[in-house]
Parts: sequence; C-alpha cells; structure tokens
Amino acid sequence: MQKNAMKKIWVITAVVAILVVVGILIMSSFYFTTEDQYAVVTTFGKPSLVENSGLHFLVPLVQDKTIISKNIRGIQIGYDSETGESIESESVMITVDYNFVDVDFYLEWKVTDPIKYLYASEDPEDILKMLSQSYIRDTIGLYGVDSVITTGKSEIQASIKEKIAERIEEEDLGIALVNITMQDAEPPTVEVQNAFKAVETAKQGAETATNNADKYYNQQIPAAKATADEAIRQAEAYREAKINEATAQAERFEELYAEYAKYPEITRQRLFYETMGDILPDVRVIIKSDDDAINTYLPVDMLPSAAQVETQTQTQTPAETPATPQP
Repeated sequence: MQKNAMKKIWVITAVVAILVVVGILIMSSFYFTTEDQYAVVTTFGKPSLVENSGLHFLVPLVQDKTIISKNIRGIQIGYDSETGESIESESVMITVDYNFVDVDFYLEWKVTDPIKYLYASEDPEDILKMLSQSYIRDTIGLYGVDSVITTGKSEIQASIKEKIAERIEEEDLGIALVNITMQDAEPPTVEVQNAFKAVETAKQGAETATNNADKYYNQQIPAAKATADEAIRQAEAYREAKINEATAQAERFEELYAEYAKYPEITRQRLFYETMGDILPDVRVIIKSDDDAINTYLPVDMLPSAAQVETQTQTQTPAETPATPQP
C-alpha cells in the first residue's frame, strides 16, 4: 500500500511539473511589440525581422526574440550626462591656430536595420562614438579658435555630421546619425575665457552700433529724399515761371518789333516817353525851341500816353510823322 501511495505521489508530482513547464513554455511563446519597437526573431539561429506592432507567437525551444527600440538615442561626448562634469580626455582639442578649446557634443542616432545592428558588429554604439570623436577632432583642427567658440559653430556641426553619416553608411552598421549638436565651446583656462568673453562683448557692441546706425540711416534717408523732392519741385516751378516769363517777354518784343517795323520813328518816340514816364514820374521836362528864344515847361505826366501815340500812329502817314523833340 505504501508503495502504491508513493507511486501515485510521484506521478502527480511529475504531471504537475510537466504542466508547469508546458505553461511556462506557452506563456513565453507569446510576446507583444509596440509602435516604437522592432522584434528580431531567430529560428535555429537565422534572424528575421518583425516590424508590426501587436501580439506575436514564438515556437518554443526553436525561436527566440530580441526587442529593439525605434526611438532616437543620444550619446554624450566631452561630459558626463549624470554629473554634467567635463571629461577632458574627450573635450579638450587643439585648433588650427594652436589654441586649446573645451568642446562638448551631443549625438542623436537611431537604429535603421535591426538585424545589422545586432549582428554586423559587436557594439555599434561604441563604434559610432569613436568615429564621432575622431571626426570631431579632425574638423575642429581645421578651424581657428575664434570660429570654434563664436561664429563657426553651425558650419562645424554640418561638416562633422556629413563626415560621420558617410562613414556610417560605408560601415553598414544598421544605424543612422540623426543630428549632432555642439553644446559648449570655451577656452580651457579662466584667463582665456575672460579674454574671449571680452571679444564677444565687443562684437555684440559692434553689432548694436551697426544696428543703431542702420536705424538712423533708415530714419534719415526718407526725410532727405522728401527734402530733395521738395527742392526739385520748387526748382521745376521756378523754371516754369521763368520760362513763361521769358516767353511772354519774347512775345511782347516780337509784337513791339512788328510795330517798330511799321513805324520806327513813332515807336521809338513812344518807347522813349513810356520809359521816361516810368523812370521820372515827377520830373518836369524843358523843351527848348530852335531859336533859343522860347522855353516850354512840360510835366512828364502831360506827355502823350501810349494810347494817344497809338492813335496818332494810326491817323498819320509816315510822311506826316513829326520830328522827334530833342530833350
């Protein structure tokens, strides 16, 4: 009886163990992936890629899986991400003008081919970091310290990114560089830092002065143009007035010359009287006769007017024209 009881216990224990193992195998045969994950499944060591999200099944003891994130990852170069302290072996570099600079970079990368990422190299992330450090030092060495610290950051970043991207594509690591950012760039000593701060302050002051000059220029030019336009308009108006005046005088002269051509003596006498009347309106004229015996006093305002002379001109013939009195 005892033997039968022991036998039953062993049977029950074996069945329970088998059920537990089967349950574990069944549970481990299912896995779930999200939208931001890849799944690399190996069947007898041969990898295959699962990109769809959701619930998937593995054949127990035949297949295995590795979950890889699709998200962008980061690598710090030149500083510790946890403490923020500088790592001099990575950050201190020499420029083309033989100056030292302390430069920090942050790389963003992602997995583009999970199978190559897992099997093409032992540690693609470490390879990416070493390649990046090499190209960063090589590129920094082509620029002067002033460009590295102030004006050339964008150009340096673009050059480094292009070099790293081309090299990663050649190595075919299954990863891609998304972006590289130069976070900090400063001289390694306090004295040099202060000197560069002074240079940067001077540059900002120069930019401010330039902006103020441009502002003044933009304010003054419209006013100057308006003044110039007004002067031009006044000059044009003055020119038109003078032209009109000259034209009127020319027309009057032509009319006068036409009258003079008809009756030159009378016209000359009329002009003389008109001119004397304008110049000497209150002067009396003394007309002396030929025999020197009689003197006649004649006020200028009593001299024949232009209308009277014109009337005489129309009624007299050239032969009847009186002699011109001698003043």
